[in-house]
Amino acid sequence: MHAPPPEDPRGTDGPVGGHPSEPHHRSLQGGWARAAVFGVSDGLVSNTALVLGLAGANAASATVRLAGLAGLIGGAFSMAAGEYVSMRAQRELLERELDVERRAIHSEPVAERRELARLYESRGVEPELAHELAERMMENPEVALEIHAREELGVDPGELGNPLQTAISSFLTFAVGAVLPLLPWLFSGGTGTLVASVAVAAVASLVVGGVLSIFTGRSWAWAAVRQLLISGAAAGVTYSIGVVIGA
Repeated sequence: MHAPPPEDPRGTDGPVGGHPSEPHHRSLQGGWARAAVFGVSDGLVSNTALVLGLAGANAASATVRLAGLAGLIGGAFSMAAGEYVSMRAQRELLERELDVERRAIHSEPVAERRELARLYESRGVEPELAHELAERMMENPEVALEIHAREELGVDPGELGNPLQTAISSFLTFAVGAVLPLLPWLFSGGTGTLVASVAVAAVASLVVGGVLSIFTGRSWAWAAVRQLLISGAAAGVTYSIGVVIGA
């Protein structure tokens, strides 16, 4: 008696033993979410530290504004360039590996089918069903490539990441994070502005941590407090250095 034909793995989380795809799962493989989270967090922490460091040194309000704007623009471009280069290199590496796998499927289909069957067997699938499943998957070269990529490389060929999208996401979110502690200095100066800048940065840190918890599924309170502590530590150190060194 033959086992029932296997289901198409494209409707599951994995080729073997997966569960049906659930619509509430977020696709983070492309890199944009990571770039956005790191961008806003990095912009907030770095520019808060920069602004408060100069404020602690008793620098003129115009100097604080200029330094804050320079930190915003320079940091945003730096983050975007770094994300673009790293994502482009990663994508090109994965594309090269996929080309190697594609050629192997075309030139050595028997060996690739056996390799896939062994992978299934190592996951606990019965040998007969593993060979039947591998044969079914190898009937369509594109499906075979997708399965081999998932099993051997751990990637989805359709989600290798978009370097330009990631760079833009990083640029914009860094700028948003960096402008927040700078806002009070754009309109005023002095001790009141310093206090306002600290308050804005603190509230923003709590919000950023809370948003991050949406992606990670962790406790909102812990993520918010963690972000606040990180921002506070960076700002406290640079402010103290500014006070000691002076303008």
